[in-house]
Amino acid sequence: MKKIILIMFLSCIALFAQDKKAPHISVTPEVFDFGKIVEGTVVTKEFKIKNLGEDTLKIEKVRASCGCTAANPKKTILLPGESTSIDVSFDSSNRAGKQKKHVYIFSNDPKYREYRFSFFAEVVKDKDEALLMTAPQLKLYRHSYDFGKTFEGEKLKLSINYENSGAGILEIKDIKTSCGCTVASLSSNKLNPGEAGNINIEFDTSDRIGKMARTITLYSNDPKNPEQTITLFVNILERNS
Repeated sequence: MKKIILIMFLSCIALFAQDKKAPHISVTPEVFDFGKIVEGTVVTKEFKIKNLGEDTLKIEKVRASCGCTAANPKKTILLPGESTSIDVSFDSSNRAGKQKKHVYIFSNDPKYREYRFSFFAEVVKDKDEALLMTAPQLKLYRHSYDFGKTFEGEKLKLSINYENSGAGILEIKDIKTSCGCTVASLSSNKLNPGEAGNINIEFDTSDRIGKMARTITLYSNDPKNPEQTITLFVNILERNS
């Protein structure tokens, strides 16, 4: 009985020692996102392969999940601690929308005979579409406001919210009013995606009578709507003396 236990113990030690001296493959990054690319573009990313084990790593073959992807390692034999690179190319021709592809490396790593890493991409049809998908977007929560009736000499105040609902940094380059009776200021002229701000407006009705419309125009780096206008309405009544 003791002899059997000793044999089993020695076998475990031998297997442990063998596993410890085995090659061990590692790929970085394991996942990569090409982001938005125009259909027909070929993009390439260099991944790093490293042998983290204590024996020679032999890359037997590399296979991609579809014919649109090519992967070629610079070296196929790596000594312990040695690294190489593998260039992965993705041809987006005749593809649209979100893509997820895999690359498989077959080697003599006893733990990962088939090692997989992945990449993502979102294919759009043209450059304008790609630009808009990564651009800032100025969203005004009001494009007009009616103060209604008021008496001459009143200073009317209003706050309008705005937001960057796009994917890039929004910059409001200028803000102009149609007359000196209106003043407008921004809480911030630069917003990150998802951030919001306020336009503080003051309308001075002094020396003005009757129905009026005044405008405030914002100029920004929003490529779709670089100029946006807010129209203010008011009916100014003469004060009784």
